[in-house]
Amino acid sequence: MKTNACPTVPTTRYAAARRPPDTVTTVAGQEHPGTDAAPTAEHGRLGLALILVAAFMVVLDFSIVNVALSSIQRELGVSAATVQWVVTGYAIAFGGLLILGGRAGDLYGRRRLFLAGIAVFTAASLAGGLARDPVLLIASRVMQGGGAAMVAPAALSLITTGFPEGPRRTRALGLYGATASVGFVAGQVLGGVLVEFLSWRSVFLVNVPVGLATLLLAPRTLRESRSPRTGRRLDTSGALLITLAVGALVFAVSRGGGTGIGSADVLVPLALSALAAAAFAANEHHHADPLMQPALLRLHGLRNAGVLMLLLGLWNGGEMLVLSVYLQQVLHMSPLAAGLTIAPQGVVGLATGLLGARLARRLGIQKVLVVTGVAATIGFAALTRLPGSGGSHLPLAAVMLVGCGTAGMAFGSMVTATAGVADRDQGLVGGVINTSRQLGAAIGAALLPAVADAVDRTRHVSMAVGDRAAMFAGLAAAGLATLVATNAWRRSRHDGVARCAPRA
Repeated sequence: MKTNACPTVPTTRYAAARRPPDTVTTVAGQEHPGTDAAPTAEHGRLGLALILVAAFMVVLDFSIVNVALSSIQRELGVSAATVQWVVTGYAIAFGGLLILGGRAGDLYGRRRLFLAGIAVFTAASLAGGLARDPVLLIASRVMQGGGAAMVAPAALSLITTGFPEGPRRTRALGLYGATASVGFVAGQVLGGVLVEFLSWRSVFLVNVPVGLATLLLAPRTLRESRSPRTGRRLDTSGALLITLAVGALVFAVSRGGGTGIGSADVLVPLALSALAAAAFAANEHHHADPLMQPALLRLHGLRNAGVLMLLLGLWNGGEMLVLSVYLQQVLHMSPLAAGLTIAPQGVVGLATGLLGARLARRLGIQKVLVVTGVAATIGFAALTRLPGSGGSHLPLAAVMLVGCGTAGMAFGSMVTATAGVADRDQGLVGGVINTSRQLGAAIGAALLPAVADAVDRTRHVSMAVGDRAAMFAGLAAAGLATLVATNAWRRSRHDGVARCAPRA
C-alpha cells in the first residue's frame, strides 16, 4: 500500500533563513522578495544588550511619567488639562512618527537612526528635567516622542537584520519582547520610587546617563545596517500623510476620555485622520517607490501581527492605568505600594520572554500566540472580580497571567511579522508593529478609564464596580486576540496540509 508521507510543517518558518539571498520567500502561501544580498552578521552580546537597554528606556518613559503628573501639576501650577499634555504630546509624536522612522532607517542606516534617536531622546530628557515652564516641559516631551519614534523601529530592525531568521533571531526577539514588557511595568514602580524619594524631575533625568553611555558604546558594538538605495528614495509625501493620519488619530483618542466622543476635540482630528489616510492610500497607489509596498500589506503574518499588537496595546495601556487608580483609591495603597503590587506582571512577562524561544521550538509560534492569548483572557476574567477591599490575592494572580499573555503575544507577533520579510523592509515592519501597539495603548488608556468612570457615575456605587467593568473591556480585547491567533494557527495547519496533499 502506497502512503503519502509529509513532514511536519513548522509554524515558525525557520527554513526561510537557509534560502540563498535575492530569492523569493513564501510566507503564508504568498510570495515576497527574500533577504538582501548582503550576508547577515550577528551583533555581539554587548550590542544586543545596548539595543535592549534603549528599547527598555523608550517604553519605560511611556509610563514612568504618569506617576509624576500630580507633582508636576503642583510645582508648575498648571491645570489638570494642561499637565495631561505631558503624556499626550509624547504619545502623538511617538505614534505619529514611527512608520516614517522605520522607513528612514531602512534607507539611511538603522544604526545611524538609532544613534540619532538616542541623542534626541537624551537631550529632550535633560530639557524636561530642567524645565521651569510648562510649555518647555511639553515641548521636551514632544521631542522625546520624536526621538523614541526613531529608536523603537531601528532597535527592532537591528535585531531582525543582525540575526538570521531562525532560533537565534527568535531568542533575541524573545528578549526584546520581555524587555518591552518589563519596561512598561517598571515605569510604574520606578516612577513611584523616584517621585517619592527624589523629585518628579528625576523621572526625566534618569534617562541622561543611560543615553550618554549608549551613544558612547553603540558605534563600537553595532554594525551599520542599511538597504541598497539604488533607485530608491524616501516617499516624503507619503511619510507626511501617514504621520498626520496617525498623529491626529492618537490625539483624538487621547482627548476622547476627557472631553467625550462627540466633542470637537475628537471629531475634528478624527476627520482629519480619515482624510489624511485616504490621501496616503491614493499617494501610495501612484508613487513609483511607495512608503508602504503593496506586497507587505498582503502578508498574512504582518496583518495578523498588527491586529494582535493593537489589541495587546489596548488591554495593556488601559489595564495599567485602571489598576493603578484602583489600588490607590479603592485599596488605599501608596503610589509605591501600588507599583510594587503590579510589578509581578513585569517579572512574569520577563520570564515568558526569556522562555519564548524554547516555547516556540516545542509548540510552534502560532500555538504560543494561542496559549498566551488564553492566559491573558483568564487573567482579565479574574480581574473582572476585583475585590472592594484589601485582603485578597486575586489581583496578584490575575496580573501575573496578564503579564504572561502580554509578553508572549508581543514576542509571537514580532516573530510572525518579521518572518520572511526582506531585510530592506525590516525597519518599516518595525514601524508598523510599534505603531499598532502605540495606537492600541492610546485607545486603551482612553477607553478603559472612561468605562470605569461612566459605570461609577451611573451606578453610584463602589468604585470597584467601575474598575471591574473596565476589566471586562480588557477581557473582550484579550478574547478577540485569542480568536485571531487561533484562526491564524488553523490557517497555518490548513496551508501545511494543502501543500502536502497528493496531486491527482
